[in-house]
Amino acid sequence: MSKRDRLRQLPSVDTVLNRPDVQALMQGWTRALVTEGVRRAIASRRQALLAGEDSNAELCGEDVRRALDAYLRPHLQTVLNATGVVLHTNLGRAPLSKVALDHLLKIAGSYNNLEFDLDSGHRGSRADVMRGILMERCGAEDALVVNNNAGAVYLGLRALAAGREVLVSRGELVEIGGSFRIPDVMSASGAKLVEVGTTNKTHLRDYEQAIGPEAALLLKVHRSNFELVGFTQEVALAELVQLGHEQGLPVMVDMGTGTLLENWPAPLDQIPVVQQVLASGVDVACFSGDKVLGGPQCGILVGKRRWIQRLASDPMARALRVGKLTLAALETCLSAYRGGLESAKELPVVHMLLLSEPELATRAKKLEGLLREASLPVAGLREVQGQVGGGSLPLVKLPGWAVALTLPERQGSQLLRTLRLGDPALLGRVQQDELLLDVRTLRKGELVLAVRALRAAWPKA
Repeated sequence: MSKRDRLRQLPSVDTVLNRPDVQALMQGWTRALVTEGVRRAIASRRQALLAGEDSNAELCGEDVRRALDAYLRPHLQTVLNATGVVLHTNLGRAPLSKVALDHLLKIAGSYNNLEFDLDSGHRGSRADVMRGILMERCGAEDALVVNNNAGAVYLGLRALAAGREVLVSRGELVEIGGSFRIPDVMSASGAKLVEVGTTNKTHLRDYEQAIGPEAALLLKVHRSNFELVGFTQEVALAELVQLGHEQGLPVMVDMGTGTLLENWPAPLDQIPVVQQVLASGVDVACFSGDKVLGGPQCGILVGKRRWIQRLASDPMARALRVGKLTLAALETCLSAYRGGLESAKELPVVHMLLLSEPELATRAKKLEGLLREASLPVAGLREVQGQVGGGSLPLVKLPGWAVALTLPERQGSQLLRTLRLGDPALLGRVQQDELLLDVRTLRKGELVLAVRALRAAWPKA
């Protein structure tokens, strides 16, 4: 029978709906939902026939049930990250620690004191939940948490410089993922951008000459997602702070990425340290809660009380505030830094970044053995270069190991799609005709899950 004839034999929606086994599905789902499942089942069968698959045109209740299961599956799914990119923006960046997950479960499943002072018995402020620990960990006079670092930058510009001028080096007018641009967010905040210096060189005198009666803020932006190399120069933070204080202007630093650890090994010692930034005398610094720090997505503002309080009293601070789950996860993340480097290793991001090559080689050999036991086409171990990710330290490469599997000839794309649609989904890197599974971002408990996903997907390719 030709493909065209099989397509003609596809049943109508009403024909499938009238089947007794499809009617039985309406005991658990509405008729409208089952009808949607029928349409999807027919569309899937049509797609299979067009692709040349030897599929029967007839459809039954089980086909509709599978279509509905796929349709009703939650959009957010667990993904096994075998890409070697630790802070993978497309994969939700930082996984949370077990301590954070336990605390989240406790807070999410009960009432809590988000805006209630248990000591006084009066109404409290959610801003107080994180203020104390952030001041302690960062060495700041005050602190505020908002929804993300873009929100932190926006709030800082709006509260400190709306209607007035903000001076920024041309070499720091960055664009990050999602088309977030410093000039655009500045325009939205109501502040007026004044560009100083050139793309590759900015001197202190450039700032001095640009300061006029409408100047309200000096802004320094950390180039977290690219580097300027060669014939370059930028103004040291301490010099900018001194100039700002001489001129009576606050200085704000958009760190983007930040850490509370001052003893990272090279090359990770390039990560901006929050305590050191504040020690330079800046008035406000902001950074992400998930990028390198290893907590939930949020924006953290720390600095001098005078300026942080101005931000906190701005009407947009309420629009940008975070909820109880973000605060609960962030508090456990910050607590992990109280014991220094060893304590911070309970955070998955910190642990993955600090894995040594021997540790990674051992893990890779274990995964290789599991894959061979599953009779999968292992091509061997490969030395690879992982990344920090999340727009952080773009030039830093993380030496590590991956297990390579030979992709099936002419069916590699089908295999990769099957792995993406698995439960859990599995993502690796493709290099020539091999699928590389970088073990830096595959945690110990996930090795067996990765093998299971591959064993289920391989026969379909």
